[in-house]
Amino acid sequence: MSFPLLTATAVLPAVGAIATAAVPAARRTAAKWLALLVSLATLALAVTVLVRFDPDGARYQLTESRSWIAEFGVRYELGVDGIGVALIALTALLIPFIVLAGWHDADPLETKSSRWRPTQGFFALILAVEAMVIISFAATDVFLFYIFFEAMLIPMYFLIGGFGDRAHSGTDENASAQRSYAAVKFLLYNLVGGLIMLAAVIGLYVVAGNFSLQEITEARANGTLEMATSTERWLFLGFFFAFAVKAPLWPLHTWLPNAMGESTAPVAVLITAVVDKVGTFAMLRFCLGLFPEASKWATPVILVLALISIVYGALLAVGQRDIKRLVAYASISHFGFIILGIFAMTSQGQSGATLYMVNHGLSTAALMLVAGFLISRRGSRLIADYGGVQKVAPVLAGTFLIGGLATLSLPGLAPFVSEFLVLVGAFARYPVVGIIATIGIVLAALYTLVLYQRTMTGPVKPEVSAMPDLRARELLVVAPLIALLIGLGVYPKPLTDLVNPAVKHTMSDVQQKDPKPDVEAAK
Repeated sequence: MSFPLLTATAVLPAVGAIATAAVPAARRTAAKWLALLVSLATLALAVTVLVRFDPDGARYQLTESRSWIAEFGVRYELGVDGIGVALIALTALLIPFIVLAGWHDADPLETKSSRWRPTQGFFALILAVEAMVIISFAATDVFLFYIFFEAMLIPMYFLIGGFGDRAHSGTDENASAQRSYAAVKFLLYNLVGGLIMLAAVIGLYVVAGNFSLQEITEARANGTLEMATSTERWLFLGFFFAFAVKAPLWPLHTWLPNAMGESTAPVAVLITAVVDKVGTFAMLRFCLGLFPEASKWATPVILVLALISIVYGALLAVGQRDIKRLVAYASISHFGFIILGIFAMTSQGQSGATLYMVNHGLSTAALMLVAGFLISRRGSRLIADYGGVQKVAPVLAGTFLIGGLATLSLPGLAPFVSEFLVLVGAFARYPVVGIIATIGIVLAALYTLVLYQRTMTGPVKPEVSAMPDLRARELLVVAPLIALLIGLGVYPKPLTDLVNPAVKHTMSDVQQKDPKPDVEAAK
């Protein structure tokens, strides 16, 4: 048997998490370096996965299959298509930056107790989340996917509630209560979605007799497995509900602003740039793959919900006074675009949605991490507490501007390509939907530029007059993200070549073809 590369890519951060947690309390710096080295080694394995993957080859590659719970037909099955490879690479790329950005985030929590190791716990939890997310992107057994889809909630709960943002305007007790509320809300929302999905997973087994994604999709394609229309629709709704909570999609989104607002900036990036992508990825892989007819049946309602997310999220972002909550509501709007692209049922829309997952991860990471550096200097998340920062910290202001321009999908930066493809795909099949979605672009320009104007321009406020510019470690975090945003904005072909074959397979699953342009033939 060939080397289990996908397993190794997921097991390495899991083992690293255990090792980091076991570092003695007095060796806090050693724990940080160990976590960073493990994340870099995981990135090297992810790059190997990317290099070994052939976009024009079989649909699922680097496959692994072993019996797990034979009595119930559960197998340990892994395999990646172009979409899974892209998201594994994104996850492995962002974790080292998250570790570096959060280098001192757990330090203030240190106590004199020799048994209490918050720094070790903080970085161990980040690595644990990475391991679970990678398995989720690679799992082709539905039950295996479900296990890690739910398990990642546990470390995320402790990262939000136990290592929350210290830049809080209230008392320590109030800050602690807000963090606990955000963590519990995150957990309850996602647990409810997961329990509903569990019922659907069991129902799928009753109908199909196994949990293998590949076997079920092949059986449905060749006609050897048929589902009653009502059964397929109920099962689809069970899966989609859980993924819509994770994504998140309006009206199941309300946990995200609380979670991101109360988390440290690196953990906020982990939530929206990494963990939430599991929800939109699963819509493509499982909803469309397992339930093609139900996916088409539900499309009109889902498109309406996506449009509400786009416009509603952007409108609330415009009115925010808190920097991190503004980015959270902007992300809700962006997830609306991703889901719109998926359910537009066009190759342009689904390619754009996949690119959007990657590019949103990069742009949100850049903007949120720079915002975190800004907040750590001033000790406040409120926009009104800033002004004139570009005069005292020009590099910080410049990187903040580029991250913001990427968020509004400025041409020349990576998110523009993905948003353009999503809108083209939506216009091709649903012109009215595409027109309404463009409102989100206008509002994105408004909330991004207003944020920059209020924090970075104008007279220098006394509280920021001595603010230092980005330090070497912070530049090491931000500079590669900015370079990727520019590079993929100018030349997105490597990424499109990677995901387009997988999108063709997904379009085949739902038996959809791109609509032909309504143009008269030349005479």
